[in-house]
Amino acid sequence: MKSLDPQGREAAAQRGRAERRLDRWGWVYLVFGVMSIGNALWMLAGPMHWYTDLPAAVPDTGPFNPHFVRDIGCAFLTAGGALVWAAFDVRYRLPLVAVATLFLTAHAILHVYDTARGALGHDHWWLDFPGVYLPALVLIPATAILWRNEGVSNAT
Repeated sequence: MKSLDPQGREAAAQRGRAERRLDRWGWVYLVFGVMSIGNALWMLAGPMHWYTDLPAAVPDTGPFNPHFVRDIGCAFLTAGGALVWAAFDVRYRLPLVAVATLFLTAHAILHVYDTARGALGHDHWWLDFPGVYLPALVLIPATAILWRNEGVSNAT
């Protein structure tokens, strides 16, 4: 294995720091990731408190089940962790953001379906917007942009 001279080591360290610096999209991923992790920790630590006190009227969706709330908390923790990782590591950004976007978009589609069919009241369009629809609406185009840019960089 070839070792780098001091200048080569410094150049490699600078490249590594540049790859971990937050860019504009990194900040977006960080914000949504931290929000997802915060939600997940609340779900995992206090499922009943989350169920009754989240301003999105969760009891409208059905009876309380602490195991189910914690299961979903694990999904939010995973998606949030992927987004935080993607914020700081551009090398893995596309797959990390794509997986988080898949979960958050599927979650949003389920809410659209339940609200559109009347299982949830029409007030849920607005109640669910900040925590359910907005992440998907932001991350879908972000993932498409990443996909397009990855395709361009891999083709060259």
